[in-house]
Amino acid sequence: MRNQPLVSCPGPLPLASRRGFLAAGLGGVISMAIPRWQAAAAVAAAKPAKSCILLWLNGGPSHIDTFDPKPGVKAGGPFKAIKTTVPDIQLCEHLPLLAEQAEHLAIIRSMTSKEGSHDRGQYLMHTGYSPSVTLKHPSLGAWVSHELGDPKFDLPNFISIRGPSIGAGFLGAEHSPFAVLNPSQGVRNLPLPKNVDAARFASRLEALSRLQDQFRAETGAPGIGQHDTVYDKAVHLMRSPLTAAFDVDQEPEAVRKAYGEGDFGRGCLMARRLVETGVKFVEVTLDGWDTHVDNFSAVKNLLGHLDPAMSTLLKDLAERKLLDDTLVICMGEFGRSPRITPSDGRDHHPAAWSAVLAGGGARGGQVLGATDEDGGKVAKDPVAVPNYFATVARLLGIDPARELMSPVGRPIAISDRGTPIDALIAAG
Repeated sequence: MRNQPLVSCPGPLPLASRRGFLAAGLGGVISMAIPRWQAAAAVAAAKPAKSCILLWLNGGPSHIDTFDPKPGVKAGGPFKAIKTTVPDIQLCEHLPLLAEQAEHLAIIRSMTSKEGSHDRGQYLMHTGYSPSVTLKHPSLGAWVSHELGDPKFDLPNFISIRGPSIGAGFLGAEHSPFAVLNPSQGVRNLPLPKNVDAARFASRLEALSRLQDQFRAETGAPGIGQHDTVYDKAVHLMRSPLTAAFDVDQEPEAVRKAYGEGDFGRGCLMARRLVETGVKFVEVTLDGWDTHVDNFSAVKNLLGHLDPAMSTLLKDLAERKLLDDTLVICMGEFGRSPRITPSDGRDHHPAAWSAVLAGGGARGGQVLGATDEDGGKVAKDPVAVPNYFATVARLLGIDPARELMSPVGRPIAISDRGTPIDALIAAG
């Protein structure tokens, strides 16, 4: 994934190309260590979230200009800090609506990694692992689909809106993200094509099945089974009444306006509708955070989309009694440097940055960790990516230590030997 519009369709089968058969592109020192042998019991004792919504800020958002403002110092830039509903927590002035939802926010200001390129950082923050030449790791969405999803559910258990996300790795095509590139259009090609009735469609499916069986018999190709799974899920999707969840135009106009006029807001509204229907993981991408040039104008514009969408999402979930069961994550691949360049931009900065958790058992109304005066270094309670992923897994009721065997014979868990951060997890 590069910092540009995300258009490729993941998985071994290009879903959009099968129009006749398919509908669409189907912390560190702060942790209280829990011994491995206690992990399963700890997960069982907690009330886990039932679903997860990831708001992915693609390109590396400036932590200094969003969730970790530095007023009064040169590195802080022109934006002011504003108070929130929680004493001692401040946000950027362009997040006034989210400031009103601060009691739900667990703001981590001490994220740190060593991956400063977009591709590697995006892979790391989607999978919990640095890229490997021998293994494709499953993304968080794929893990949630595998561990929490119902394989018989009509809708995909992992849906990515405005971008295809990172794929399922060795977990297989059935856990790959189903991409909805334009939430204003919903899922295209769900109805049967013109001049194709139900009988003709059934005949085509029979023909496809015969071709698949012949190819399987002649080649023994191991991927055929995954193809069959994707085809079956596509057909179920085409025939399911649950596809109404993709149609945000069914919402009252006032609700649509509250989320924001742009596609990101519509994507967040679609995400709420999908988890309400039973989808386990939804990712919504807000692209454009690679602000090497004209950072402050770009960030102000982006926050104009993020603020109403995320704040309304939290409010909407809470009003529908869904927030306790839905973990909301807001993050990108890294932060931005304190140094403001001559072109009024900020460069990549993985050494210190911010991520946000809300709902789903996360302990809201707090800031965890801190950066130094100008936001360049972690000054308190560093949070490494494995511990972050272990925490997310615990919140979702997934044992972060449980391992699955990869094709290369290496056991892989959702967290790379991380330990959940108890301070981020609400008491049961």
